Amino acid sequence: MSETPPPAALSDRAKWQAFAVAVSVAALTILDLSKVNVGLPSIEKSLGAGATELQVIVAGYALAFGLALVPAGRLGDIYSRKLMFVIGLSGFTAASLLCALAPSIEALVIGRILQGIAAGVQMPQVLGLVQQLFQGEARGRAFGVFGATIGVSTAFAPSLGGLLILLGGPEDGWRLLFWMNIPLGLAAIFFALRLLPKRSGPRVRSNLDLIGVLLLGVATFSLLFPFVLTTGGPGDSPLRWLWLASAALFGGVFVWWELAYQRRGKSPVVHFALFRKSSYRNGLLLATAYFGALPAVFLISTLFLQEGLGLAPVFAGLVSIPFALTSAITAFIGGRLVQRYGRALVVFGLVFVIIGFSLDLVLAISLPAELAPWGMGAALLIAGIGGGFVISPNQTLTLADVPVSEGGVAGSMAQLGQRVGTSIGVAAATAMYFATILRESGTEVELVAYQDGFRNALLISIGLMVAALALGVFDLNARRRQRLVPSGE
Repeated sequence: MSETPPPAALSDRAKWQAFAVAVSVAALTILDLSKVNVGLPSIEKSLGAGATELQVIVAGYALAFGLALVPAGRLGDIYSRKLMFVIGLSGFTAASLLCALAPSIEALVIGRILQGIAAGVQMPQVLGLVQQLFQGEARGRAFGVFGATIGVSTAFAPSLGGLLILLGGPEDGWRLLFWMNIPLGLAAIFFALRLLPKRSGPRVRSNLDLIGVLLLGVATFSLLFPFVLTTGGPGDSPLRWLWLASAALFGGVFVWWELAYQRRGKSPVVHFALFRKSSYRNGLLLATAYFGALPAVFLISTLFLQEGLGLAPVFAGLVSIPFALTSAITAFIGGRLVQRYGRALVVFGLVFVIIGFSLDLVLAISLPAELAPWGMGAALLIAGIGGGFVISPNQTLTLADVPVSEGGVAGSMAQLGQRVGTSIGVAAATAMYFATILRESGTEVELVAYQDGFRNALLISIGLMVAALALGVFDLNARRRQRLVPSGE
């Protein structure tokens, strides 16, 4: 096989072919963040899983994902994004096989954690490759397609999961959720080896800060672990929150070490100069809040539709399709409009998302049970209109001022923020959902308990979305003030 030419020598067709491979694998990764949610009741019956094991299957994946992101992004920047991409994709495919064959809940949990690590290795390379392959308006269009793909993957995953469970049966249908990754992963490995550019550009002499990687890993683990253990049940120990003190301690030591390491003329894991760029800092915080809300909404909706309203998994998953379709369309449009409207486009999108989620809450608990799924689907259609104007434009604005040489680690930090948001948001919403149902378990009309649990959980997600809107408005005002200040001042 001939060596792939460097990015500068690639034709537009070759660039978009490489992008297609990268974004397809990103979609496969994101699908696994949410399609497994539909299979939780099936996994519970098949393997006898308890609430803690089910929570680890969901949140443990996100935890492992987050732990691998930054060191993998740094390795891709230093050495080869293509190599790291293929390593991550191969590991993801192998871990999916382990999950598909899992004879026990313990084996499935181990497989999911390995899946998360592999996903965390490959995802930073996707964002780094987009930075590397495209500039200017072409980068905005690429992130528009990327955002549309992620939006569709996130929202369509429950429907896909429900269909696979229908095909495989209520007991072992969940295994198809993992079997589907294997042929897709093998095909993606073939095309990655053939189409991805071999090098990220000229090789830069650098180093990998192993102590910094370890400190960041411990801090990230300590931050997310108590949320992995949060189920909303009576067995949740309050001592788990002591892990947050460990997160603060190791986070502080990490910052001290990185600054001292950089003063010695070496290259740290995270260049804190990135956070002095307001576009990067504000965009990262906004995405963290947004992804704290979005996956939780789909998970809680799926649980409510199956457990509260008695829908089969395939029909419960169909309710999120309107969000998938509208967000895909507006994400594609948003990628073309972001250069013209900037942060205002994101703020507009967030307003629509909040309206849609608020309607979702009201219609789910006020309509009769047979009409509630239709009302929820209509509300999510409105939310999807706004969602497409958030993900891809915010990604473009967040990375706009980041040098290509830092694209992998900058993208991985942004992804880490998203995974932190997802873990905290999902844990908080599911804990509230189950805690409310347990508290009201004596209610004569059980549907009322499920409705109250759905309402209380969704209010958490809406609150996170309002926080994202506040960050968007703050950034929009800051950008306007900067334009008003004369350049000589």
